[in-house]
Amino acid sequence: MILRGNAGDPIFFEDRDRYRLYLFLQQATETFRCRIHGFCLMTNHIHLILQVSDLPLSLFMQNISQRFTKWINFSQGRTGHLFQGRYKALLLDADAYLLELVRYVHLNPVRAGMVTFPDQHPWSGHRAYLGMEAIPWLTTDWILSLLSDEKGKARQAYKEFVLHELEGGRKEEYHGGSVAKGILGEDRFADEALRQVKHQRPPEYSVADVLGRVCQSYQTTIAQLQAPGKQRPFSEARALAAFVIQESPHLSLTELGRQLNRSITPLSRAARLLATKAVTDISLQKRMMDVQQSL
Repeated sequence: MILRGNAGDPIFFEDRDRYRLYLFLQQATETFRCRIHGFCLMTNHIHLILQVSDLPLSLFMQNISQRFTKWINFSQGRTGHLFQGRYKALLLDADAYLLELVRYVHLNPVRAGMVTFPDQHPWSGHRAYLGMEAIPWLTTDWILSLLSDEKGKARQAYKEFVLHELEGGRKEEYHGGSVAKGILGEDRFADEALRQVKHQRPPEYSVADVLGRVCQSYQTTIAQLQAPGKQRPFSEARALAAFVIQESPHLSLTELGRQLNRSITPLSRAARLLATKAVTDISLQKRMMDVQQSL
């Protein structure tokens, strides 16, 4: 997964920004039951190798991007977007590619000419894999177990494995440039992944379908959502509808606004606030997931 700065601008200004992101990542991995197998913080973008659970990746990413944007805007006295649109994700066959991808991500600072060796860059998972530091939210055991049952030998094997590729260049398959439908794996893996996606999320649902599911969840009606005012639970129901539609590439907030007699800007803002609230509200997380999975 790659998250880039808006217009290629920096997203980190001080070391405390990176430590703040570490805190957000630790909290998000616990909240959304994810595992991070590798990462690298560059000047204007972030690489994450993420293993999700039954909760949608979008919830994790919205949580991270919104909380970090809010932190940067506060600490730098700025406003507006920090990241460039939606994150870029690649579905990976872990058995075949995870070890190589971890190496590739951790070598990013070397390819960028920032350092000579990957352990000279303090903002990646590489040093933790070598046992040089501890990062509680980074999962290293799975990768190391592929190399040896003894941790010391596994770390040495990992180090040699990474250094073997020290002169390697950019690989387009890890950036989605040569991967059909954003999937990296053998034909059988890709076919099964596409089959599951098609089975789990038919792309035919409409704005009316989303509103119907949301009204059912909140035991309310379209007329109540159309009414003026910010009374709960109607305001939260509108925010949830906006969130689901923002996560649906074939739908638009414009149509939702037309059906609810609302403008796009407050709907988009409400969706962002709802995602932030869901970080600590388990019942809201479940409601959001239930509505998305019912479509």
